[in-house]
Amino acid sequence: MRVFVTGASGWVGSAVTAELIAAGHQVVGLARSDASAEAIAAAGAEVQRGDITDLDSLRAGAEGADGIIHTAFIHDFNAHEDAAAVDFAAVALFGDMLEGSDRPLVIASGILGAVSEETDRPDPATSRSPRVLTEQTLLGFADRGIRSSAVRLAPTVHGDGDHGFMATLIGIDREKGSSGYIGDGSNTWPAVHRLDAAHLFCLALEKAPAGSALHAVDDEGVPLRDVAEVIGRHLDVPVVSVAPENAVDHFSWLGRFLGIDSHASSAITRELLGWEPTHPGLIEDLELGHYFRVG
Repeated sequence: MRVFVTGASGWVGSAVTAELIAAGHQVVGLARSDASAEAIAAAGAEVQRGDITDLDSLRAGAEGADGIIHTAFIHDFNAHEDAAAVDFAAVALFGDMLEGSDRPLVIASGILGAVSEETDRPDPATSRSPRVLTEQTLLGFADRGIRSSAVRLAPTVHGDGDHGFMATLIGIDREKGSSGYIGDGSNTWPAVHRLDAAHLFCLALEKAPAGSALHAVDDEGVPLRDVAEVIGRHLDVPVVSVAPENAVDHFSWLGRFLGIDSHASSAITRELLGWEPTHPGLIEDLELGHYFRVG
């Protein structure tokens, strides 16, 4: 297939691009900067210059595509509504372009605190996730002749080179001189290795039924205290509890999320698509040591 990928140079999207090319697909990647364009070209993909706020560039990249994978998102935790509006507009455009074609449209969505099983459909009016309304609309595209699917990513998509939640937490712990968790640390987060998530996007493109919600989840729920203990050991700092009311002061913006209790299954996804994660789980990945390299 000829596949248009947004976020093709990002943490998840770059792995998706490599997975697609290895599977024999032709990739056109969206690039908003010279550095992104160079990375996409180096991976063996074609480059479409633009960004997700520019609908003309999205239209140009998607024109003639056999399928679309949308992983790009504006991760501004202080402007969720604006980010959600941009995401919705991009997916709406793709829906209009693919209507009646039975071609695949796969988007990245999220899990943290919102869902536990693939059949869960959170209410956009009450969900804390900015992607819920977009996901709900996307799944409805099945009625418009589009093979739509949403890959709900675990909050921790980990691996060597990660700059997300885990890397941020380790940076804060290094600065504070202690490895912290909130309350008793019994709250859990699902997790998935970046390369396993990329494989799921490829499977979704190739064979997910229309209207599928899929879970990119390997570890169904890792206690945050267990994470803190591994970090504390590798940084050689004490492991400490942070009171919930002090979470934002201690962890900055991450404190708004770190205390959430989230547990999610991928049983339906595995049965539906034959997806089986093969890379290290979160604790094993942390124990490998690459998260603790300096410089």
